Amino acid sequence: MSRSKGVGLAAFDRSRITSAQFASHGSNLRSTNAQALETQLSVFRSLLQQFAQTHAKDIRSNPTFRAQFARMCAAIGVDPLASSNNSSSSTSIWAQLLGRSVNDFYFELAVKVVEVCSDTRGENGGLIEVRKVREGIMRNRMEGASEITEDDILRAVATLKPLGSAYSVIKVGSKPYIRSVPKELNTDQSAVLEAVQVLGYVSVSMLMVNLKWQRARAQTALEDLVGEGMLWVDKQSVGEWEYWSPGFMLEGQDVGGGILPG
Repeated sequence: MSRSKGVGLAAFDRSRITSAQFASHGSNLRSTNAQALETQLSVFRSLLQQFAQTHAKDIRSNPTFRAQFARMCAAIGVDPLASSNNSSSSTSIWAQLLGRSVNDFYFELAVKVVEVCSDTRGENGGLIEVRKVREGIMRNRMEGASEITEDDILRAVATLKPLGSAYSVIKVGSKPYIRSVPKELNTDQSAVLEAVQVLGYVSVSMLMVNLKWQRARAQTALEDLVGEGMLWVDKQSVGEWEYWSPGFMLEGQDVGGGILPG
């Protein structure tokens, strides 16, 4: 019995030593792989810097080129708008690589985005399509100013996040919108806003038929959006009230006398 017990303990010790060796080997492999990956990323960043310096003018002036450069950065995990921890200053990578002009471009564009959102909040309740923000900015730009794209606007909004801003980008259906109010949209409100995009308006019965909702659910979602200023109500429509998108009404539609903001 004692001999059998001794053999069992020896086997246990050998197994424990083997497990420790495997763990040590695995740790060494992970360390080696991490070092190799870090070396590769360092090379990529160096090449990215060379590319940026060579094509700085195109990146500044050409929105398509600028978007492609941003995607190259994202592919290797570099946020060109974020501050670099390895730098003695708190400037972003784009500011370091290209000078402050590109970095300032996005912060200045962010200010214009805020202005458009603020000016139109009474019309849309703080939810505006990115396309309309771009159109508003382009109307007020000086002749000869560089073109901006929706991609530029999305990146500009991203620069506001470190400031604790309420500005964020959400999807309503397939379209990106900028929300400039801190209130989160719930699932029902998002569904209503997506439905409004089809005709420019919805009604309680339309939601009941198409979304299979109960009347109370449809009415609650609509009243919440009217209260937030994201829908206007036409109380003089034939039959039941219609709930309109303010943006749709202001694009040249004849609103008559019955359309009222919330």
